[in-house]
Amino acid sequence: MDGRRTLSLIAQESGDRRPSKIGNTIASIDDGSSSEVSGADGLTDTGLPRRRSGRVNALRFLPDNMLVLVFSYITPLDLIHCTHVCQRWHTLISRHNYLWRRLFLRPECSSGQIGAVHVRRLDAFLHAIATRFSTSLSYIDLPIELITVEVLRELAIRCPNLQYLTLDFSSAMQLHDFSDLSEFPCNLKRLCICLSEVIFLEGFMRRIYGFLSSIRTLHIFGTLEKSSLTSTAAPEETDDYETINISKIKTHAPNLHTINLYGVSFIDDSHIEAIASGCIHLQCLALNFCVRVKGKSFKNLMNRCRKLTCLLLQNTGIQDEPMLAVNWSTTQLSELDISSTDLSEATLLEFFTVAPKLTYLAVPFCDGFTDTVLNLLLDRGKLNSCRALDISNTVNLNVDAVHRLLTSFTNISYRIEALSYTGHVDITEQFWINAIRFLHHIKILVIGTAHSWFKQATRRIHVDQILEACAVHCPHLKRLEIQWDPETLRFGDNSSKFIDHLRIRCTNLSSFVLSDGPYYEGAKANFERAERHCIVRTTTMYQTSIVSNLNFYDELKFN
Repeated sequence: MDGRRTLSLIAQESGDRRPSKIGNTIASIDDGSSSEVSGADGLTDTGLPRRRSGRVNALRFLPDNMLVLVFSYITPLDLIHCTHVCQRWHTLISRHNYLWRRLFLRPECSSGQIGAVHVRRLDAFLHAIATRFSTSLSYIDLPIELITVEVLRELAIRCPNLQYLTLDFSSAMQLHDFSDLSEFPCNLKRLCICLSEVIFLEGFMRRIYGFLSSIRTLHIFGTLEKSSLTSTAAPEETDDYETINISKIKTHAPNLHTINLYGVSFIDDSHIEAIASGCIHLQCLALNFCVRVKGKSFKNLMNRCRKLTCLLLQNTGIQDEPMLAVNWSTTQLSELDISSTDLSEATLLEFFTVAPKLTYLAVPFCDGFTDTVLNLLLDRGKLNSCRALDISNTVNLNVDAVHRLLTSFTNISYRIEALSYTGHVDITEQFWINAIRFLHHIKILVIGTAHSWFKQATRRIHVDQILEACAVHCPHLKRLEIQWDPETLRFGDNSSKFIDHLRIRCTNLSSFVLSDGPYYEGAKANFERAERHCIVRTTTMYQTSIVSNLNFYDELKFN
């Protein structure tokens, strides 16, 4: 290669099956014009037919600054592909380091539009950190094979602006030797660690504790999902090893304001107690799927962390008595998720009586959330400032109570930006036609009943008028999901007219989710004819949530 150093980056498989994408891509990162494409048959670019595209040729008239601006919007994987187009593009991408602000190296990132790449040669990757990424790199995620002393040292020395780091140990069976690790990025704002079931990380963490003082957001992802696939025992009955020391991380990161512990099976109230003792700046605590958390530490948590406003407790083991022991009236809590918890109606009544006004409330699969609880919230004005509400699959909540909320309390429905109400077979299209008239600021709307949820719907739903109501009354709508199955949905011969109205009037609509069937195919074809691709999706591949309305959504986002 004439002494040139190259970085071998193998593009992960994508859905595109065009001949030009066959094989693995190896992108040169130096300022030369040489590049190679080596596929399974060993072909190089000199053996491939040359075809010029009229669209690509037209781009040669764009000035360099315009091309660089276009490049700034595409993924690292696409940047690598662009280096093979021509020498000019190769040079522009190589010389403008800020194009490489985010780098995704984990295979799991290959789905969606993230565009993950795979490092083939470690020495070339280290050279790329120093020459191509350097001061521009702000985000990088590292799979286990790249979590080495050499890589972490280069990131610490060459990338002073690195703020977001993901360390993925989830597939690790053995760690590298970190006895010589003495340098680690010290300006991090966000650290994400994906745990392994069998690897204890204390030896590695002991080397980096001193560099964590600047961290404001901490993500720790557990192995609960993997364990549930292989174990038939209840999560509380399994032996879970504490593979990382939460208390020591808290001690060395005193400025934490967001902590997300997702599916960490060994987390219990003693760990929450440790967090409460040292994180006085904590504003958001997410404990979703930490099934051992019972709530016994919440009293000290809310007393010590006075700035805490967001508490996410989906699928935790919180109990009635510990929840009632907290003086919620003195807290600043405004966002709460108690999905799939076993809190009783009496507990929720007493809790919501003293709790502050909420801007975000999620109670799906919460059997204790009843008509009485909802009426209490309405009568005491606890939802007057609510922007996001998820009351899906609440079997003890009557449809009439929800209809009253949406149509009679217009000061609430007018403010709501995200609403999810699914899993009730008694709802008709007239319910939503009446309710949608009051949802003027709605951005996310999830309605319908998924197939075979407890019992199938006894009546068919005419979807055309629901879409017309959305088109007329919801100009800010961004995401719409209709969960009724094809057997339940019915539509007229001119249904395309109503889809047109939705597409034309809801210009911000970026996601329209339907059950796979004839109506889905018609809606998808309608949007694609208007050059709006990837808008219509199926419920089997996509699920709409209201979590984007959390104030800390950007901090809680992973990847």
